Amino acid sequence: MIPLNYAILKMFTKVDEACADCVMDALRDRYGNYKAFKKPAIIEALMTAEANGLIEETRFDLDGNNELRVYYRAHEEGAATINAYIKG
Repeated sequence: MIPLNYAILKMFTKVDEACADCVMDALRDRYGNYKAFKKPAIIEALMTAEANGLIEETRFDLDGNNELRVYYRAHEEGAATINAYIKG
């Protein structure tokens, strides 16, 4: 099994867009027992990936609890970089 941060990045090569909640829903079965599998850590991973140019923000909205959800996508170059370094 690949590290959680790698799985987060790899997920963005397979979906049109996703937010932290989407990531958690998709990866919960495999990574739900990891210490780092908490929403603030997932958000930090997404923000780091954006800062490094691997993903970009697509939109934002509020969830049912009026918490901000930021959606991201891997653009073509970002997806190519992710796939070059993370196989599978």
